[in-house]
Amino acid sequence: MTVPSGSTADPWPIRPLLAALVDDTSLLQPKATAPGVDAVVSRYLAARDGHYGGLVGRLVCPASQLPAVVTELARSAPSRPADLALVVDTGLGAVPKALSTVFSRSSLLTPSTVECAAPPDVDGVWLERVSEFVPDEVTAVVEPRRPLDGEPEGTAAWLEAVRKVAEHGCTPKIRMGGPRASDVPTVDEVHSFLETSLEHGKGGLSAQGLDRIVRDSEETDSDRGRHGLVNLIVAVARMTGVSASPAPAKDALHSTDRESLARELDELPSPAVERVRAVLPRCGVDPEPVPVADLVALGLLD
Repeated sequence: MTVPSGSTADPWPIRPLLAALVDDTSLLQPKATAPGVDAVVSRYLAARDGHYGGLVGRLVCPASQLPAVVTELARSAPSRPADLALVVDTGLGAVPKALSTVFSRSSLLTPSTVECAAPPDVDGVWLERVSEFVPDEVTAVVEPRRPLDGEPEGTAAWLEAVRKVAEHGCTPKIRMGGPRASDVPTVDEVHSFLETSLEHGKGGLSAQGLDRIVRDSEETDSDRGRHGLVNLIVAVARMTGVSASPAPAKDALHSTDRESLARELDELPSPAVERVRAVLPRCGVDPEPVPVADLVALGLLD
C-alpha cells in the first residue's frame, strides 16, 4: 500500500519513532526492474505530501541519475525541496560537481547525505579524502563491502573496515537485502555490524535493502532469512540499553513475533526513542518505500 497522492492532503501525525524514517531507494534497483525517474519522483512527492508524509525520509539518488531527477523535480514544481541522499556511483571525483548541482537547485533539493562504497583496503587516507569532498552540513555515509562467502577471515576484514569508518566519524552502512540471496547478511553479521558501529562510532548507522516490516515467519533458514524493519529498530533499542526488554538484541533480529516486537517499540519512552533515532536516523525499504498497511496493522501508525 502506498501513501495517497496529492499535496492538498492533510498530513496525519507520525510518532517520533517513525518520523522521516523511510527513504525511497527505488532508483537503486537493477535497471531491468527499476521504475523510471519520472515515476519515482512523482510517487515520492505524492507520498511525502500525502496523509502519511511524515513517515517519508529522503529520495535516494545515484549521482549518474541526478540530472534526470533535477529535470523531473523542476517539471513537478514541488511545494518544498526534496531531501536528497546522493549515492556515488561515478567515482569520488564526481562528488563536487554533483553537490554543486544540488546546492544550485536549493528550491528543488536539500542535500542530506553523500553515500559511497569503500574499497576493500579502506584506510584513513581514503576516508579523509571522502571527508574533504563532503561539506560539514552533509553526512558522509560509507559502506564497507561485506564478503558474500561468509568466510571468517573476510568477515573479520569487513568488520575492521566498519570500525575504521565509524572511528573516522563517517556513518557506516550495511546492505540488508537485494535481488540475490547472497545480498542478505546473516543475523550474526547484522548483529556484529551493529556492535562494531555502536562500539566505535560517534554517530549513527545506516541500513538499506530491507524488504519487509517484520521477519517472515515462513523463513526456513533462521539465520539467512530476510530481515525486517521493526526487527532492526528493536535490536538497536536493546543494544543501546534503552529497551525495557532483557532479551538479547540478536533475539530481536531472529524474531517473527510481530505483535511482541511492535509492543516493545510502543512502550519506549521519549528519551529512548530519541536515542534509537540518533543511532538509526533513516532506513531504505524496498520495494514499497512507504509500507503504510503493515505499520497500521501493527498499531505503529493510526
